[in-house]
Parts: sequence; C-alpha cells; structure tokens
Amino acid sequence: MSELGDPERILWESYPSWGQFAWLYFFSLWTGLRGFFLLRVGFSGWEMWFVGGGMLLGLAMVLRYWAKYLLTTKRVVLRNGYSGKDMASVDFERFQSVEVMQGPIGRILGIGTLAVRCEDSVKSIRFRGIKDPEVLETKLRALLPPSSPAFFSPPERGMTLLP
Repeated sequence: MSELGDPERILWESYPSWGQFAWLYFFSLWTGLRGFFLLRVGFSGWEMWFVGGGMLLGLAMVLRYWAKYLLTTKRVVLRNGYSGKDMASVDFERFQSVEVMQGPIGRILGIGTLAVRCEDSVKSIRFRGIKDPEVLETKLRALLPPSSPAFFSPPERGMTLLP
C-alpha cells in the first residue's frame, strides 16, 4: 500500500501474450499453404499468397505491441505501446470488482482477460490476452485498500466465457 506522498512505481508490465493472436497465425499458415499448393501445381499468383501470409504475421506483431498493460502502486494503466501515452487508467480507490475471464482456448494457452470495473460502472479496463491472469489478479487484490469493494469480493473460479 502506498501513501499519498509516495511516487508511483511500476510493479508489473506486459504486452498481450503471443497466444492472443493464434487466430492470425492460423490464417497466416492457411494463406501460406494455399500459396505453396499453387506453386506445386504450377498456377500463377502463388507469390501473392506468400506475401499475404507474411503481411498477416507482421500484423500480429504490430497488434501485440499496440497495448501495454501496467500495474503501479496506485492504479492500473492501459498504455499505447508505440506512443507511450496512457489510453485508460483506473485508481485503486475506484475499483468495484476484479475478475478473470477465460474461454476454453484461453485455458489451454494459459492466457485470459483481467477485467477491472469501477464504481460508476461506466469505466472499465480489460487486460486481454495476459499470461497467467490469476497471478496478476492476486497481485492486484493485495494492493487494494481494505475499503475497496473489490478487496472483499472473492474471485470466481468457474469458467467464465468472454462475451
């Protein structure tokens, strides 16, 4: 717990997991295989399929570094990974609930979404595609002030599917 005069320190930071973009890898592989098939049978146009597959892989890399997730001593922050500007942040005092959501594929890949909802229920932050979301949830709950409603709400451990 930090006092009001303490400087804000970063305790945890991460980008979305590579597994978050498994669907892009699948389409990239599919596109590359189509190009390979066209090459093997001697049809023209196979080059464009390879270029398309490479572009999809490049897109996965760009999307991964678009968002950077931060947990500080005072708040959670969603920051643009390229410009370094904060896109959204929520102070611990405004937390209403903290929840981990995982679908069946996310469970297999060991990734999930950490959702933080605020008192006014208008603002929320989702850290999508983070590795081991339960560990981050535990760290976050340990930092919450005892007066926070999210401090007392026990984490739900059933399978929660993403909407």
